[in-house]
Amino acid sequence: MSVYTVHEPPLRGAYAPADPQRFVFIRDGFYVWAFLLTPFWMIRHRLWLVLVLYLTVSIGIDLVLRMLGASGFLMALVGIMISLLAGLEAGTLRRFTLSRRGWRNVGVVSGDKIEDAELRFFDTWLRNRPVHGATSSAPKSAPLPAASPPPPSSEQPGVIGLFPEPGAQR
Repeated sequence: MSVYTVHEPPLRGAYAPADPQRFVFIRDGFYVWAFLLTPFWMIRHRLWLVLVLYLTVSIGIDLVLRMLGASGFLMALVGIMISLLAGLEAGTLRRFTLSRRGWRNVGVVSGDKIEDAELRFFDTWLRNRPVHGATSSAPKSAPLPAASPPPPSSEQPGVIGLFPEPGAQR
């Protein structure tokens, strides 16, 4: 089961409703295409700042390795490791870019496929979304009270951990 973060685009007007068609779901995990075709994947997702940093770091490391007289195998291995890092952090790089553009992270949802995650998210989102222009006389439900701690017992339970008795400090 995959975990997705859900991002809402910046609102176009002060009172404009959010457009669910524009929400973006970003999966947590490894992105194969970001690993195999790193610069093209970055261009595809319009990660311009990330692309510039990637190219700068890659070229810089390549130049340093050439000046040190590294073998071609070592240079290729370093290039693969940089691409592997990009594949592992691809979701984070997309989230970073969206937050810089003013997008809001509005939730986390899981699902076997992205369609399942979308259904689950929008089902909850629509139920919790305030209805604009509706004049309902029904009172809003009060939030659930916080769970209260269990009542103190006369028996001292055994303590697991560093302290020999509850509340003791070393």
